[in-house]
Amino acid sequence: MMSLIMAAVAPGLALLCFFYLNEKFDTEPVAIVGRLFVLGVLLVFPVMVIQLTIQEALQLPPFLEAFMNTALLEEFFKWFILMFFVFHHVVFNQHYDGIVYSVAVSMGFATMENILYLWVHGVDHAMLRALLPVSSHALFGVVMGYYIGKAKFNVPSTVMRKYFFYSIILPVVLHGVYNYILILGQNWWQWVIAPFMIGLWWFSLRKVKIANNTVVSIGSSPSKNHDIGAY
Repeated sequence: MMSLIMAAVAPGLALLCFFYLNEKFDTEPVAIVGRLFVLGVLLVFPVMVIQLTIQEALQLPPFLEAFMNTALLEEFFKWFILMFFVFHHVVFNQHYDGIVYSVAVSMGFATMENILYLWVHGVDHAMLRALLPVSSHALFGVVMGYYIGKAKFNVPSTVMRKYFFYSIILPVVLHGVYNYILILGQNWWQWVIAPFMIGLWWFSLRKVKIANNTVVSIGSSPSKNHDIGAY
């Protein structure tokens, strides 16, 4: 039992620590990061209820199952937690903070999912789960947090709305593509998911680097010297 819990929890905590400790400026308060992690854990249960209800009521085709019943639901509720609990908080004072907070919520969600999955299917799946679902949730969180950070420090409303849109639509699209590969893949999914994950890591780490090099003066937009062309 203890080995199962450790195997389920370790990947999410390791990834959260990686992105947390990678911050170039002041690290975020552990209490707030921990609170967001716990909210991510708790989020699993209402999302599961909604997903199961939709599956019982509707026979969704694979595309809608991947993009709507999984990706849209999960990423929207993560996004909502960030908007409601931390977006306007005084500690959110640098672009990179959005990545830390988003990854915290995502890792709470992925960790609880991982515990439930390994409880049912066994600890033998722990390595594959760490490499795919847990790490993919972290990377979706990086993308979401990057654009939430962009929205936070771009004052013109039209620019802010653009980045808010990116912060939800890009994680949903990436998550949906990931799910769709697994749903349709059968015997060939590993040949597609491997390059997809490599590309996702590259894309996300690039966002980490850009956010970490963006110097923010509170009440202004990000420094243009560090953020030119950073979409």
